[in-house]
Amino acid sequence: MFVGRRILVVGGGLAGLRACEALRAEGFDGEIELLCGEEAPPYDRPPLSKAALAERRDTTFDVDYDGLGIGVRLGVRATGLDRERRLVLTEDGAHPYDALIIATGAAPVVLPGSGRQHVLRTAADADMLRAELRPGTRLTLVGAGWINAEIATTANTLGCSVTVLEAAPAPLCEPLGFQVAQRMLPWWDRTDLRCGVAVAEITEGGPVLTDGTLVESDVVVIGIGVRPDVAWLAESGLAVDRGVVVDESLRTADPVVFAVGDVAARWSPRYRSRIVGQHWDDARTGPATIAAALLGQDSGSVFDPVPYFWSDQFGHKVQFVGHRSPSDRMIFREGRDGKWGAAWIDDSSRLTAHLSVDSPRHMVQARMAIDRGVVVEPDVIGDLDVPLQPAALPTP
Repeated sequence: MFVGRRILVVGGGLAGLRACEALRAEGFDGEIELLCGEEAPPYDRPPLSKAALAERRDTTFDVDYDGLGIGVRLGVRATGLDRERRLVLTEDGAHPYDALIIATGAAPVVLPGSGRQHVLRTAADADMLRAELRPGTRLTLVGAGWINAEIATTANTLGCSVTVLEAAPAPLCEPLGFQVAQRMLPWWDRTDLRCGVAVAEITEGGPVLTDGTLVESDVVVIGIGVRPDVAWLAESGLAVDRGVVVDESLRTADPVVFAVGDVAARWSPRYRSRIVGQHWDDARTGPATIAAALLGQDSGSVFDPVPYFWSDQFGHKVQFVGHRSPSDRMIFREGRDGKWGAAWIDDSSRLTAHLSVDSPRHMVQARMAIDRGVVVEPDVIGDLDVPLQPAALPTP
């Protein structure tokens, strides 16, 4: 049972905010301090690459911090962690804790070069990019992943000329595999999509490919992935492997230190592997597990949801649930109304992941089936109009 009186939450995003709220919901009446690296209180990030990129929108969460008794410190970034003295070090001084929740998120990867390159992670990033998306702007997107697909969608509606440079054979190859990615290729027809090309550097004139070709650009956006914000933990002694290593309760090897959201590499009993979620849903739901585990309300508290994320791109709503392995078999699902999706199954025909396109109903069905560990009939689930249900048991 935790008997401390001061809990420190480092990271002012959704995960950090939800951690503060969950602690109060579990009855913690001690001191909670929230350190926000940005000069703004927590806000919702998914709209930044969608509607908020076309016109400015305030996505700040409506929270009564004073009423919850949460001390919010804006513009305070962690620079180090002294676990022996239980101190988080910042340029603003040291902040003590009895328990610590790390929710520092992730930072975009950038490329070499002296040219200006945008990323889209914060509200300030969105403000700067929005100001440059005007009719006729030559916009080059490096990377054809989820975020850049959404940026391309918005930029097209604003009249920009959009070029996309992707190292893989097709957009979204890594998360979805080539077959599915290839089927989505026609969505990119309104862009100048160049696959199988690598960028060496960003110059004042635009990206330069590894073969020396200059892609002349007015604006360049880099969307080739993120890395967890863990540099400040380098001397802490905490294990880091693609993120802060935590167990199924989101607890590190230090019993009073937890990590959640994009910065966490959590153990999943469901998939018997370590998962780096880096999606909104993990940040939203994970903190409740920490509060229960820390405050002793549920000593066996486990955070092991079916992973879920979504994207709105080129007029389509794409929803993905589950966690696919490279060895899983992919099956296209075709509907009579023209809708389609994809399912992944393992060697035992257990449903492991599912892609839904313009069909939230099928996403809900798949999420429930994956959560129950349903074994399906491979020859049957190709019909999108047939509900996902357990395979019939063989006749004795």
